[in-house]
Amino acid sequence: MDDKLAIGVDLGGTKLEVALVDAFGAIHKRHSVPTDVKGGDKAVVSQIIELVRNLQQNTSQPIKGVGLGIAGQIDAESGVVHFAPNLQWHEVPLKQALSDALKLPISITNDVRAATLGEWLYGAGRGCNDLICLFVGTGIGSGIISGGKLLTGGSNTAGEVGHMTVDLYGPPCTCGSTGCLEALAGGWAIAARAKEIVKEDAQAGKLILKLVDGHIDNITAKVVAQAYHEGDALARLIIDEVTHALIVGIANLINAFNPVRIILGGGILKSLPELIERIDTGVRRRALGAACASLKIVNAYLTTDAGVVGAAALVLSQA
Repeated sequence: MDDKLAIGVDLGGTKLEVALVDAFGAIHKRHSVPTDVKGGDKAVVSQIIELVRNLQQNTSQPIKGVGLGIAGQIDAESGVVHFAPNLQWHEVPLKQALSDALKLPISITNDVRAATLGEWLYGAGRGCNDLICLFVGTGIGSGIISGGKLLTGGSNTAGEVGHMTVDLYGPPCTCGSTGCLEALAGGWAIAARAKEIVKEDAQAGKLILKLVDGHIDNITAKVVAQAYHEGDALARLIIDEVTHALIVGIANLINAFNPVRIILGGGILKSLPELIERIDTGVRRRALGAACASLKIVNAYLTTDAGVVGAAALVLSQA
């Protein structure tokens, strides 16, 4: 039996979670705390160190290292976080700070890429060497496994499919471009679209307004999903637009990378699981037939554990 253990860290803008993970992807112990974003990078680094040390003290087995997933742009060699919008970080030498304090091997990657690694090795992607994980939440991110390798790209930014153009004349995106997949199907875009229509036509948005007690600013993607499930026509229109954008984006990915598995996860699809079947049908109509011959479109398996398990897998896959 393989006794390798690693610590996975899922560093988000609201929650910091750490877990002790074995070589089979099983979590032995875990801890989570609210991320001290206001305290700045030094406060968050201190939180990580304290939680990791706590896990170390609660096991007699050696720890192979610490893997960390973070929503941001990371230098692959130095482990410097160039930019992490949720944490308001710029040029933070995270790997060096953790290495100095913990005296353990440290591996850092984008959070979605870490989750992809987890799904590939221990989740819905097991046994498959050509797959794409697409996570549709507030934003849209992905990880790509091609030929049994996790693609990183020339400057460590591979997988930013949320910012590929799916509508030449589409709405503006937070990245500065227009018509991005995220600007049409991300959670923030769903909320923005609903607010825009409700402001113009309160009658059409009657149910959505009721769900937020008349406070337009409180409209979220979750609220739109709830209205959709209650049969609201406006919510149905918006979700139909979202579904179409996802079909176009995923069909493009299939034609470009020829995966045999598409793994779909994230909060939006968790709220609207019935979209998976619609996406599957639409993709097969739009993508090349040969590219879809062996294709399966499935739900993510690890869900909320994908971040910490995948982060630990960064270390375990190298140990």
